[in-house]
Amino acid sequence: MDLRELRDKAMHLPLKPGVYIMKNVRDEIIYIGKAKALKNRVSQYFGSDKNHPEKVRRMVENVDHFDYILCASEFEALVLECSLIKQHKPKYNILLKDDKGYSYIRISNDEWRKISFEMQKKDDGAVYLGPYMSAWYAKNSVEEAKRIFRLPSCEKNFPKDIGKGRPCLNYHIKQCDAPCSGRISKQEYDESVDAAINFLKSGNTDSIRIMTEKMNKAAENLEFELAAKLRDRINVLKKITEKQNVVAANIREQDAIAVITEEKTACFAVIRFKDGRLYDKEDFIFSDSGDDPDLPAMRSEFIKQYYSMRDNIPPVISLDGEAEDEKLLAEWLSQKKGKSVKINHPQKGENMRIIEMSRENAAERLAQSHGHLGHELTALDELAKLLGLSRTPRFIESYDISHHAGSDNVAGMVVFKDGRPFKSSYRKFSIKGFSGQNDYASMAEVLTRRFQEYFKSPDSGSGFGQLPDLILLDGGKGQVSAVRPVLESFGLDIPLFGMVKDNHHRTRAITDEGHEIAINSKRRAFTLVSGIQDEVHRFAISYHRSKHSKRSFSTGLTEIDGIGPTRAKALLKRFKTIARIKQAEIEELMKVKEMTMPVAEAVYKYYHPDNEDDLSVNIDNKTEE
Repeated sequence: MDLRELRDKAMHLPLKPGVYIMKNVRDEIIYIGKAKALKNRVSQYFGSDKNHPEKVRRMVENVDHFDYILCASEFEALVLECSLIKQHKPKYNILLKDDKGYSYIRISNDEWRKISFEMQKKDDGAVYLGPYMSAWYAKNSVEEAKRIFRLPSCEKNFPKDIGKGRPCLNYHIKQCDAPCSGRISKQEYDESVDAAINFLKSGNTDSIRIMTEKMNKAAENLEFELAAKLRDRINVLKKITEKQNVVAANIREQDAIAVITEEKTACFAVIRFKDGRLYDKEDFIFSDSGDDPDLPAMRSEFIKQYYSMRDNIPPVISLDGEAEDEKLLAEWLSQKKGKSVKINHPQKGENMRIIEMSRENAAERLAQSHGHLGHELTALDELAKLLGLSRTPRFIESYDISHHAGSDNVAGMVVFKDGRPFKSSYRKFSIKGFSGQNDYASMAEVLTRRFQEYFKSPDSGSGFGQLPDLILLDGGKGQVSAVRPVLESFGLDIPLFGMVKDNHHRTRAITDEGHEIAINSKRRAFTLVSGIQDEVHRFAISYHRSKHSKRSFSTGLTEIDGIGPTRAKALLKRFKTIARIKQAEIEELMKVKEMTMPVAEAVYKYYHPDNEDDLSVNIDNKTEE
C-alpha cells in the first residue's frame, strides 16, 4: 500500500484500545505498539512527518501494511504489546539482548591458587563460588578481593615464574605482594588467599571481625609486622564499607534508570539497590535512536522490555525524566510483581543522587563507545538539561569582543566539540563596520559575517561550514539582544545565551534576554561553561594584543620618510621585530623586495643618527665601486 491507502485504512479503525502490528512488503513484523484509541494513534503515522522523530520516519517508509488486535482496555493492550514484542522482536522496537546468565567466582586448585571471575562453571577440579545473578557484582567482588588482600592480577604462573622479573606497578602502589619476586612465602600467600575467600563468602562485616581478632592476637604475640598488615587490610575494608553505605544510606530496594543520547546513539543505564546496597549495574547501547529521539517513548519501551526479562522487580523505579503511559506501566509492573510498584522522578536528595549516578554510568559507557571521556558527555548533558535544550550540544560556538579604548576592535570565535576545544574551527574577526567602542554592534557584525560565510557553502564541514548546536556569548542580555535579530534574519533557530561574570571576572550565570540561570550548583556544567568563557576570552585578547602590537610597530616605522604601511608590513614580515630592523645593515634592508636604496638609507639613518659619517663613507665606497 502507498501512504494514502495506509492513511485511509487507519482512518477506518475503531476508536478502541488495541495493539497495532506494522509489517513490511515481505510480511515481516517491523513494529508493534499499543493505543488507547487505535484510529487516532495509527493515523498519526501516515499523516505529516514533520513532527516524527527520524527513527519513526524510517519505520513508516518501510510499512507496507498493518494489522491490529482489539483489547478490552488500554492496560490489556499494554500487556499484549509486551508479550508480542518479546515473541517477535520487531526491528523498530527497542530490543534488549537478554544476556543475564549465571556467573561464578573460581578458585583454582593449583599449588599457588588464583581467584578469577568466570561466566561458566567447568568440570576442572577448581572450587566455584556462586552462582551469581549479577556478573557485575561477581566481577567487582573479585577485583576488590585482589586489591584488599594484595593478590596478583597478572597471568604469571607460580612457582615457575618466581624470581624471573622485577615487581610491577601494583607492588609499588601496594595492591600486590609480588610473589613473582619471592617477596612473600607460600604460607603467607595461602593465608591471603584464604582471607580473600572468606571475604567473598561472608562479606565485609565478618571479614573485619575475623581480621580484627587476628590482629589483636598478633599484637599480643609481639608479631607487629603481621598486626600492621592486618590493620591495613581492615582499614581498606572499612573504607569500602563506608563508601557502600554512603552510596545508598537510605535506599532499601530500588532501581534507577537514566538515558544519555549522542550521535544517533542512546545508552540506558540501570543501577539496582537491595538491602541498602548497590548489587547490580547494567547498560544497554542502541545505535539507531535518530538525531532527535522521543525520550519519553524510549523510556517507556525500555521499561517494558527490561522488566519483561526480569522477575525481581523493585517497589520503586526512579527515572531521569518522563515516560509515556507511566500509570499503565506502574499497574503492569505491580501486577507482575504482585505488590505495588511506583515510578517517580526524583528532584533532590538521596534519590536524585542515584539518578545522577546512573546518568554518569550511561554517559561513561556511551563516551567509551564513541572514543570520548564520560565526564565531558555528562557535562554536556547537564548543560542541555539546565538550558532546556532538546538535545545534547555537540558543537558549541562562543564569541568575545576585545579592544583598547575602542581601537583595534577584534573578536574571537572558539568552538568546543563534544566538550573539548576544537581549535581547527577557531576564527578571528577584525571589526570593520564602524570605529570606536560598541560591544553590542561588534557582536552583531561578527555573527552576521559568520553566518554569511555559512550560507556560501552550507553544511560543508567544520568551521564556518558547520552550524552550532549552541551559541554562548561573553556578556549579558545586552549581547544576546543584539545577536538575536541576526539569527532571526537568517532563519536560524539556534539556542543563544550569554555568559555572565561576577566582580572577580569569574563565571557566575548564564542568561538569555529574560532572566539569569544560576549554574554554580551544577558542577560539571559550571566547569564546562567556565572553561569555554576563559578560552574565548584568552583567544580574543591574544588576537587583540597581536594586532595592537603590530599596529604599534607599523606606526613607529611609518614615521620614517618613504615608509608607508606596505613597506612597514614587508619589513616586519622579514625581520619579525623592530629590534632586528634596528640592527640591520643597508644591504640587509635592501633584500626586502619593496625597499629602494634611498628608503633603506633613511631607515638606517633613523635608527643610527650618530653614524651619519659612516653612512657617507659607505655610500662613497659603493659609488667608487
